[in-house]
Order: sequence, then C-alpha cells, then structure tokens
Amino acid sequence: MSDNLGTVGAGRRLIRCGILLFLLGLLTGLIVPALANPRMGLSSHLEGVMNGIFLVVLGLVWPRLRLSRAAQAIAFWLSVYGTFVNWATTLAAAAWGAGAPMMPIAGLGHEGTRVQEGIIAFGLVSLALAMIATCVIVLWGLRGADAVPPAGAEPRT
Repeated sequence: MSDNLGTVGAGRRLIRCGILLFLLGLLTGLIVPALANPRMGLSSHLEGVMNGIFLVVLGLVWPRLRLSRAAQAIAFWLSVYGTFVNWATTLAAAAWGAGAPMMPIAGLGHEGTRVQEGIIAFGLVSLALAMIATCVIVLWGLRGADAVPPAGAEPRT
C-alpha cells in the first residue's frame, strides 16, 4: 500500500477528513433556518458533526487494525464515502424540501421531484451499505491482540 494509505498515513487522513466533515456539519447548522425543510437541515447538521467524530475516532483506532492492505483500502474509502454522503444527502433533501418517503420523520411530508427522491434514495441506501461494511471490516480488524501497542505501553508477548 502506498505511504498515504499506510497505517499511520490513513489514520491521519481519516482524522483530517473527520475534522473537515465536523466543520461542514457546524456550518450547516448556521444555514438550517434558510433551508426548505429546516428539520431535515438539522438532521444534516447532526450527521456532519456525528460522522466527523466517527472519522476522527476511526483514524485514532486505525493503527490497531489487523487488516490486509486491500481490506484497509476498502474500509478507508467506504468510511469516507459513507460519512460524507450521509451529510450531503440529508443536506440536499433539506435544500430541496424532499426526502419524506425515505425519511418520514425528518421529511415532515416534504416530497421532491422523482429525480430528487431517486438521488436521495440512492444516497441513503448506498451510504447505509458502505457504513455497515465499514463497521464489519473494522470489527474484524480489531480481533485478537493489538497490531500496534498504544504509545508508552509494554509490548505483549
């Protein structure tokens, strides 16, 4: 695996992506009242903040994973895709005043055009699959003893 997706490099990149997504979530919170569906906008704000935190935590855990290079690359890209699409899909739904068929509580009866609802449905289904796969891969990678002992810890024998 290239240096930028090596264990330390990927962890740092996930942390940077997490801070960026956290910032986007905060900025989304500032525009909630201006959106066609403010309740969905609040959902987007929370998705950005929570998914940003998820990426930061994943970046911190990354060096402890016992995964092949291919599994690391898959988990990395699925986690980035899933978290950013989660924020973007709910923000698009809020801006369009759409999303009720797939998200009836946050959608509050707002329904967009067929194309808008199709984009939202694709985003929600694909991000859900990406995040489930990410969690399964990460759980698998956390099996057994730590791959890298925490800083200052005695190596296990």
